[in-house]
Amino acid sequence: MLDLERKSIEPMAVAVAGGNIQAMQQFISQGTWSDAAVLALHRSAVAETLGQADGVIILDGCDFPKQGQDSVGVAPQYCGPLGKIANCQASVMLAYASELGATLLDRRLYVPKAWFAEDHRTRWEKCGIPDSVTFQTKPELGAEMIAAVVAEGVVPFRWITMDEGYGAAGYLLDLIHRENKLFFAEIPRDKQAWVRRPKIVPPAEPGATGRPPTRTHLAPDAPPAQRVDKLAQQLRPADWQRFIIHEGTKGPLEVEIAVLRVVMADEEMPGRDEWLVLRRAIGAPLKQWKFYRSNAAANVPLTTLARMTAWRWPVETVIEECKGELGLDHYEVRGWIGWHHHRNAPLGGTTMTLLAHHFLVRLRVNRGITAPALTVAQVRKLLQVVLPKREFNAQEALAEVARIQQQNHAAYRSHKKRRWRDRKSPPPN
Repeated sequence: MLDLERKSIEPMAVAVAGGNIQAMQQFISQGTWSDAAVLALHRSAVAETLGQADGVIILDGCDFPKQGQDSVGVAPQYCGPLGKIANCQASVMLAYASELGATLLDRRLYVPKAWFAEDHRTRWEKCGIPDSVTFQTKPELGAEMIAAVVAEGVVPFRWITMDEGYGAAGYLLDLIHRENKLFFAEIPRDKQAWVRRPKIVPPAEPGATGRPPTRTHLAPDAPPAQRVDKLAQQLRPADWQRFIIHEGTKGPLEVEIAVLRVVMADEEMPGRDEWLVLRRAIGAPLKQWKFYRSNAAANVPLTTLARMTAWRWPVETVIEECKGELGLDHYEVRGWIGWHHHRNAPLGGTTMTLLAHHFLVRLRVNRGITAPALTVAQVRKLLQVVLPKREFNAQEALAEVARIQQQNHAAYRSHKKRRWRDRKSPPPN
């Protein structure tokens, strides 16, 4: 939480009196302490600080651009911060938000399928990835975290919201529905639905002529499902209502909302009766509209559905706070254990960063009555007055500069020897 130019382990150790660089590196990258046990206590503390019965869990991804090939899980893949395919690490974040504030609950590192191939075995072992790790998609990692939070029963919540990368995974939404929770999921515009439940036909009875169907199927005269963007085009101007869904630093965000009660297509068959929610900026063309689905009850107020279209934003704010205030993008640990103990995924990436962010949120909430406009960034700024910091005299500063120079020179020599070794040629005298 200190004002440091770089918040990787070495400068943090140097910044506090008695800081031991090697010991801190070992604690983070090799320590055998259980981050699962720590995070269980963390979630209890979050429930105490922010817990409300209608709280919202937010499922989101977080990617980190990387230069080299040695970091665990790094691969050419879509990178959100860059908006293109790039060399990066990817992760899945689980955040919690209520009217009191927001922070992270859990995280998972996404290990690309390529890492499970034999040609990655050396990198796998070098990063210390357990042999028990199996390939999981990002929605599967999200489902795992959600199921664990539900089973734990500590954090109170009613809603789970996500972007279309997760909203397109029907099994994830089925899990949420089975757990009697409400999902509000952004979906791709080519998702299909019916405005009325179509007629279905059970498997044919024995003795029917021809080869009888063995599964329930749509009746021959049933209308086909339609893409949700095609359904949206059938709405009348009177079907849209204006709502202010977010009060930002640039003023209120006003949008237009329309809803339809539909039957969602599930593997080309009719599924649940759900809400199709559409959001657009005033006057925006169809290609900029957002589409959502929700298993909320048929009598849910329109104002509630409109409000839910804005509940993914807290996780973006949290990630920005973790990067700007807590140095999440300063991560330098490369292995599996180090990533989970101190990872560089924005804001909920590292266990240590999760704890630090919630600490700031807790201080802000506790002073909410006397300072209702207090922000996480302002809390961290105030802490600079009381946090312990190492004071350098002239001799100590010179010794520290000499240590850094020796370390840089040693690294230079090591890299130079590696380059010559890779060329299979002896280094010069």
